[in-house]
Amino acid sequence: MSNQSHLAVTKEKEACVRERERARERERESFCVCVCELAGSHTAPLSFILHPSDGRSASVGVRIRVRVEPSARNSSRLSAAVNHRLRYTGPLTGKADLISVSSIPSVAGSDSALSGDMPEPEGTRRSPQGVPYTELPHIVNADGLHLFCRYWEPDSPPRALVFVAHGAGEHCGGYADIAHSLTQHGILVFAHDHVGHGQSEGERMDIKNFQIYIRDSLQHIDIMKGRYPKLPVFIIGHSMGGAISILTACERPQDFAGVVLIAPMVQMNAESATPFKVFLAKILNRLTPKLSLGSIESRWVSRDPKQVEAYDTDELNYHGGLRVSFGMQLMDAATRIERELPNITWPFFILHGDADKLCDIRGSHLMHNEVKSTDKKLKVYEEAFHALHHDLPDTVESVLKEVSTWILERLPSPHGS
Repeated sequence: MSNQSHLAVTKEKEACVRERERARERERESFCVCVCELAGSHTAPLSFILHPSDGRSASVGVRIRVRVEPSARNSSRLSAAVNHRLRYTGPLTGKADLISVSSIPSVAGSDSALSGDMPEPEGTRRSPQGVPYTELPHIVNADGLHLFCRYWEPDSPPRALVFVAHGAGEHCGGYADIAHSLTQHGILVFAHDHVGHGQSEGERMDIKNFQIYIRDSLQHIDIMKGRYPKLPVFIIGHSMGGAISILTACERPQDFAGVVLIAPMVQMNAESATPFKVFLAKILNRLTPKLSLGSIESRWVSRDPKQVEAYDTDELNYHGGLRVSFGMQLMDAATRIERELPNITWPFFILHGDADKLCDIRGSHLMHNEVKSTDKKLKVYEEAFHALHHDLPDTVESVLKEVSTWILERLPSPHGS
C-alpha cells in the first residue's frame, strides 16, 4: 500500500473515531440549556428543572438558571439546542420564576427522522371534556400527559405553600373550601387532577404504577418551591391522596414542614383484603386486569344527602367500576406504606371518621401508634363518614378550623420573632 493510500485510510479511521465520540457525547447529554421567549420586558433569571423522560422521580432533575430575554410578544414557547427537544410543562407568566420541562434524549439522524415520536402540538391537546389545554392551567408530566391544575392565592404575599392530593375517582375542585380557609391566613394552595382523573389526560382510573402519582406530585411541588424557595411546604391528602401524601413525604422528608391526612388510605380494609381475596385479585390481574371490581358507593362519602347528590352529579368525578389492576396498585401502595411507617419522623395530623367504610380507620390508628414522629396528632370524628370536609356542616366547620390551626401553629412568626 502506498503512503498516500495509507494516509487516506488513517484519516478515514480517525474521522470514524471522532464521529463515534461525538455520537457518544450526544447520548450522554441528558439535559441542555434552553432559551425561553417571554412577552413583555421581564428579564429576571428563571430557574429550570430538567427532568429525564424515563419516569424517574422529579427529585433527580437538574436545575439550571438562565436569563430570559424579551422576545416575540404573546410567546411562551421553548426553543432548545440541536439534538434535543423540550416539552413546556408549566404556566409562563410575568410572575413565573420556575418552570419544569422534560428532556427527550436525542436520536441520531435528521429532524424528519425524529418527528415521529414528537408530542402533539400544544394547541391540539384537549382535556377529556374537550377544552384545549391552552385555555387551562396545567403542567405536563414526564410521560407527556397534561395535568389540569388549580391555584388558590392569598391577597397578601404567601406565608406558606400547601399541596393538595385528592382521592381516587374525584378531582381537585372538591377542595375549594379547604383552600379558601387557608388563603385567608396568607397560605397559597395548589393542586392538580391526577393522571386519569378530572380534567387531566390519561385513561380513567388506570395507572401502571402508583409511583406515577408521587412523581407528578413532586414535580408540581418543585415548580412551586422554585417560585417561592423560602416558604415552608405542607401537604394535605385525602383517601388515596393520603397514601400519595405519605409516600411523597417519605421520598423527600426534608422538603416538608408537615402533612395533613384526611381519612387516609394507610392499609386496605381487612374484610376486602383477606388472603384469599388478595390471591384471587393477583390471578385476575394477570388474566383480566381491566375487569371491574365495582364502583365507589357514594352513600358512604358523606352523611349529608346534598353532598352525596353533588358527588353523584359531578361529571368530573369517575362513576365507573374500579379495575382489578387499579386495586392491585392500591394494595401495593398500602404495602409500601407499611414498610415506611418505622422510618417516618415528619410532623403529621390525621383526621378520620369512625364510621368510614371506604378507608379503614384502623390504618390511621396504626400509623399514629407506630410512627416515631414526636409531632403527631389523631382526631377521630364520631359517626362521621369518609369525606370529612364534605360531611355534616358542624363536622366540616371543625375540620377546616383544625386543619388551618395545625398548619398555622407550625409557621414562623410573620415578623420572624
